[in-house]
Amino acid sequence: MSSTIKPNAGIMDRIIYDDDIVKMFIYATIFWGAAAFVVGLLAALQLAFWPANLELEWLTFGRIRPLHTNAAIFAFGGNIIFAGVYHSTQRLLKTRNFSDMLSKIHFWGWQLIIVGALITLPLGYTMGKEYAELEWPLDIAIAVIWVVFAINFFGTIAIRRVRHLYVALWFYIATIVTVALLHIVNSIEIPVALFKSYPVYAGVQDALVQWWYGHNAVAFFLTTPFLGLMYYYVPKAANRPIYSYKLSIIHFWSLVFIYIWAGPHHLLNTALPDWAQTIGMVFSVMLWAPSWGGMINGLLTLRGAWHRLRTDPIIKFLAVAITFYGMSTFEGPLLSIKSVSSLAHYTDWIIGHVHGGTLGWNGFLTFGIIYYLVPKLWNTKMHSERLMNWHFWIGFLGILLYYISMWASGITQGLMWQAIGENGQLVYPDFVETVMRIVPLYWVRFIGGALFLIGFLFLIYNVWVTIKHAPKKVKSYVEVSPLKADVTAIGTGHRKLEALSLVFTVILFISVLVGSVIEILPTLSIYKYLPSSEKTEPYTPLELAGRDIYIKEGCYVCHSQMIRKLPFDVLRYGPSSTIAESMYDHPFQWGSKRTGPDLARVGGKYPDMWHLRHMINPREITPNSIMPSYPWLAAKKIDYHILRKKFSVMKMLGVPYNEEEVANADIIAEKEAARIYEELLSQDKSLESAKDTEIIALISYLQCLGKKNLSEGETQ
Repeated sequence: MSSTIKPNAGIMDRIIYDDDIVKMFIYATIFWGAAAFVVGLLAALQLAFWPANLELEWLTFGRIRPLHTNAAIFAFGGNIIFAGVYHSTQRLLKTRNFSDMLSKIHFWGWQLIIVGALITLPLGYTMGKEYAELEWPLDIAIAVIWVVFAINFFGTIAIRRVRHLYVALWFYIATIVTVALLHIVNSIEIPVALFKSYPVYAGVQDALVQWWYGHNAVAFFLTTPFLGLMYYYVPKAANRPIYSYKLSIIHFWSLVFIYIWAGPHHLLNTALPDWAQTIGMVFSVMLWAPSWGGMINGLLTLRGAWHRLRTDPIIKFLAVAITFYGMSTFEGPLLSIKSVSSLAHYTDWIIGHVHGGTLGWNGFLTFGIIYYLVPKLWNTKMHSERLMNWHFWIGFLGILLYYISMWASGITQGLMWQAIGENGQLVYPDFVETVMRIVPLYWVRFIGGALFLIGFLFLIYNVWVTIKHAPKKVKSYVEVSPLKADVTAIGTGHRKLEALSLVFTVILFISVLVGSVIEILPTLSIYKYLPSSEKTEPYTPLELAGRDIYIKEGCYVCHSQMIRKLPFDVLRYGPSSTIAESMYDHPFQWGSKRTGPDLARVGGKYPDMWHLRHMINPREITPNSIMPSYPWLAAKKIDYHILRKKFSVMKMLGVPYNEEEVANADIIAEKEAARIYEELLSQDKSLESAKDTEIIALISYLQCLGKKNLSEGETQ
């Protein structure tokens, strides 16, 4: 602990920093990074080589992919954020963390949440919302631990010995405040069971709230905190001050204000109202300016260290990371233009774009920070600079292979989907043909991912040997004047605002709240204005059970349920989707990727037996399919008993079920299932064991898609 401050001039106060917590978060970063990359490599292999799904219920692509994204973002990314924040904040504020106890609660609480995700997601407990898949107990845990982190951080600011807040701290504040807002609003849900709940939003409302959250989870979890780390560690590594203080002010305030508006660009050309799409597109294009302002500030800070690019691997990692930040923040607004989105959306181009940012920007910045911090924290030198260089070049090659292969794959998909011949018909009507063209590129992606992982293994070995041979006890401290904070002038303009941390935080909160309210509030009452002739039937008990199975298996990560207002989409799938069609969908299922075809109007297109055989063995129906097999669906029994609770919650959420339907939901479902079962049994007597199994419920759900919307009393 630091000694008591005394007002005696000339007396220096020794502050012992809590670097143990920083070390713990670095260990966690490396451990969970390895896990995230291995799981991601498995997911990449499963798309290139479908037998890699192994016909194991908990290991299919639909369950592994959400596990990978959560591990990469919140385990790998989250832990390095916390390590960097705890390390840099103490030094920027010249004080020890507010509470060692809160630091430890934060660390162990976050690790337990990650373990919870590791267990629940492969078991199929999911909300079915990208980057927000975790069920309600874990959502509550995240909120609690985030509050612990916030109290510790703002408590440290309150006891700081330096009045002004350095630019890195601005980005940390933006992260803490905005992530809390995003998580709480998007995670409002009604529990049905211990690991089952339904979001309060439905259809277009849920879509807008989810992508307000989803886009800004990337913005305020993978961008702003990493920019804060950039503003601290790049000057430290380069041994130079940040290039431009004024540019950092412009970068920060324009970024945090504009970013929050950009979420609707994930829903272009869909049933989302045009005004919301236009807002998302316009603000996304505006992001070019502040994003590149930040990139320029970072790169020009390194200007005096360019001569070290050949000799210092840390500078290499940081320079390439900032460059990838610039590339990603150029490509993002580009993809937000409606005409470009019509080509790229639902394709692998988006996957390449996301991984260019996460591997190049977040990954390489993380590696540079680890290589910078480990020698400092353990008072030693890195074991091998050669291994650091090998890590850089192998990882860099891996990123290039990954990004270029997905870029080529995505453009190929988009052009093939759009191709319309002179006769006005699709040139490639068979969706699987577009899949087969890109499978070789999936192998290239797998190789790129493998190289990135190999490079990371070099880091693990290098760090392990470095720490193993480091001195056993290291104390990090600094001596400062106890009166330093009192004699520092407050200043004027932005300098004055930096000294007023509470005012700074309130202004920041208002700046992100304005866009959020204007975006979301109008859609919360949107269904009130639907024409009386346009109505939608709610799901029957068996259909709802099947829908939950569909979400549990992660089908939404490969299939969309949104036919866009584009000629080629309409030609391939039927009339474009309407707002009303998904008005009872908790959660919405518009999707963000088409590895398989859209399913919005698949109901009635194929007989029940086709769906059964397709789920049990997709190759029996489509020889070149890369879809996993789901044999357990014909063995696991439907949980009829929980349907009354599900219907009760749905009724609470506004779905027009009457009391009789709620009270008899299980009985109604059993009768529905019996009808489908008898029809299947009449065609194949070997299906006796399929009675009351999940495949029956899933068939019921698939057969209702596109059949629920009523117009003037007629079924579509």
